[in-house]
Amino acid sequence: MEDLRILTEAVCRIAREAGHFLKEERKNFHREVVEEKRAHDYVSYVDKESEKRIVAALGQLMPDAGFIAEEGSAVYRDEPYCWVIDPLDGTTNYIHDNAPYCVSIALRDKHSLLLGVVYEPCRDECFYAWKGGGSYVNGEEMRVSAIEKAEEAFIVAELPYNFEQYARTGEHLIRELYGKVAGIRMNGSAALALCYVAAGRFDAWLEAFIGKWDFSAAALMVLEAGGKVTDFYGNEHFMDEHHIIATNGPLHPLFVKLVQEVPPLNM
Repeated sequence: MEDLRILTEAVCRIAREAGHFLKEERKNFHREVVEEKRAHDYVSYVDKESEKRIVAALGQLMPDAGFIAEEGSAVYRDEPYCWVIDPLDGTTNYIHDNAPYCVSIALRDKHSLLLGVVYEPCRDECFYAWKGGGSYVNGEEMRVSAIEKAEEAFIVAELPYNFEQYARTGEHLIRELYGKVAGIRMNGSAALALCYVAAGRFDAWLEAFIGKWDFSAAALMVLEAGGKVTDFYGNEHFMDEHHIIATNGPLHPLFVKLVQEVPPLNM
């Protein structure tokens, strides 16, 4: 565990450096440099350069580890350990000069998440956790909320880019939750929404059609902060899934129930 703690500290430094690069580049950023990967899903030179810097730094920490990286600057070849990287989560927020956005880095083996770091440069918040070591933000331990009643829940219900497949689920969630919970938000960054669940700022979050890089680091934080993470069907083996729910625990059955009240999503 001590080795994981020390490694996590090193990854925090790498994430902070990448986050500072994002914030500096934003000062002179022009939307003309943005590319559309698919409908409403964007990438720019900032994402790509951030990823290259992160991959290079992590490669020095663990030369034998593989990579799952959103922009494809490094690859996974079935190594025992694997870094999972989102160099800029919240790209749409970023290109519109809107917070939040962040850097997300996780380390996993073939069976479990080992550490997670998410750095948000706008508020200078570094969230981190390692397996069995707890969950923290800027040195302060995080715990999920104790909210048990839906009417007191403050939740995040993102609407993914895959609107044709998700429309019925999204409409059902809004219909069942709007006016019945304390508040519904969309913050545009899955990684940070999960961190906020870990910190007790949100009580529940769910999103579909997301990549491992979106949720891996922060999912570990939720678990280490006492929360619960599953796929949409309640399975706790979620690391290789794409439809994820994270809650404080008591609210989890409600959200699993809600997503199962509509036809299964097409992957």
